Amino acid sequence: MPDTRTWLFIALGAFTLFWVWAWFQGKGRAPGVPSWFELLLGMATNFFDTLGIGSFAPTASVFKFRNMVPDEQIPGTLNIGHAIPTLLEAFLFIAIIKVDILTLVLLMGASVVGAWLGAGVVASWPRRWVQIGMGIALLAAAGFFLMSNLNLFPAGGTALILQHWRLWIGVLGSVMLGALMTLGIGLYAPCMILVSLLGMDPKAAFPIMMGSCAFLMPVASARFIRAGSYSPRAALGLTLGGLPGVLIAALIVKSLPLTAVRWLVVVAVIYAAFTMLRSALERRTRPEAAAESVNSSSASAQAKLY
Repeated sequence: MPDTRTWLFIALGAFTLFWVWAWFQGKGRAPGVPSWFELLLGMATNFFDTLGIGSFAPTASVFKFRNMVPDEQIPGTLNIGHAIPTLLEAFLFIAIIKVDILTLVLLMGASVVGAWLGAGVVASWPRRWVQIGMGIALLAAAGFFLMSNLNLFPAGGTALILQHWRLWIGVLGSVMLGALMTLGIGLYAPCMILVSLLGMDPKAAFPIMMGSCAFLMPVASARFIRAGSYSPRAALGLTLGGLPGVLIAALIVKSLPLTAVRWLVVVAVIYAAFTMLRSALERRTRPEAAAESVNSSSASAQAKLY
């Protein structure tokens, strides 16, 4: 009879199949061939994600710099495109770092619930709301990177288990982090802060974060795909490029001094955040903004009925 951790690996496999099924049910199941840059972006961001940098904020910044994806489609593209590489990361880190299985399952399940609720809201937002939400999320992500570089994260403890009230605070926090992740804030740094404040070993954030993302991203992806709120080609490029990026980081490189990379990401993410917020402000001041907001709301209502 398989043990609980083995059943967890089986569940990861099932969620991988669920993502594939959701992709082929979507309108963008024939997206065209990704460009070399989209593949390279997927490889680079998932390489650094595996080493602890995170993939959402850097990817969103590049999307905004190069105008690769419409602003309102960025959250969906991030969740869909990074889902399969993150599932691979979860397989690897759950096997390597033995977090208590009940703690792991409850925190991951809570994140999935938060992602399901959050994706349902974000997928129906008009463009300006997404720009404001992502601008704030990117500023928060930049703050987390800055805290990491200045060693301001809580030190944490040595535990690989949460019990009693700490466990339920972890569950509640995971629900909120799962919902925020659908907007593009990322989960690694907030998850590390949460588990450290609760007295866990900061290394426990890796399997918890990777596992949470592995389950919540396919769930969020299904809602974004159903609403058509994503860029199919960019998402496919992130997926295909991301898989070798994860394997290279986890099995060959394993660790790198990442402080300089984080400082670069801080600058890029802050710039992207202000660009996103400026775009939202400019749309607000245009005469046609009100009419466009009504049209966007109507289109979102139709997407919900799809």
